[in-house]
Amino acid sequence: MKQDIKIAISGRSGCGNTTVTKLVSEQLGLKMINYTFHTMAEEQGIEFEEFCRMAEKDPEIDYALDRKQVELASEGQCVLGSRLAIWMLKEADLKVFLTAPPEVRASRIFTREGGSIEQQMARTSARDERDHLRYQKLYDIDNNHFDFADLVIDTSKADQFEVARQIIEAAQAIV
Repeated sequence: MKQDIKIAISGRSGCGNTTVTKLVSEQLGLKMINYTFHTMAEEQGIEFEEFCRMAEKDPEIDYALDRKQVELASEGQCVLGSRLAIWMLKEADLKVFLTAPPEVRASRIFTREGGSIEQQMARTSARDERDHLRYQKLYDIDNNHFDFADLVIDTSKADQFEVARQIIEAAQAIV
């Protein structure tokens, strides 16, 4: 494996980004970077949903988040997990995009956050659409097109340990 490796992992909400990023970073002994809207909302003492609505109106929130992630990743070898990691961390040695059907993602979010499956399906769909429009507006990024990623993994077909194993195997193949 390359000495100063940088791995970028992206995917929509409920695909397992955070869990897989953590597993990969732990198993490879790399710094984990998972600075997200959740982190920023918590730091500012604001409800997550409210923070997301604020971000839709204030592009500086996205810019600040993305700058912070790239800044943290520039400090050395790492695993960066975020919605836009594979687009933002241009120098990543391995770019991974995680996918899963909307029903699977909503079910995972339901398990994590509660509510009802119907609520989470609606929220997940609405969030996907808002994120898509925001990324296009802010960065001209179409997050529905990730074909440039080195590895695309459907996380509904494997558990988090298998997904992490596939990423680690790909990372170890980089010289």
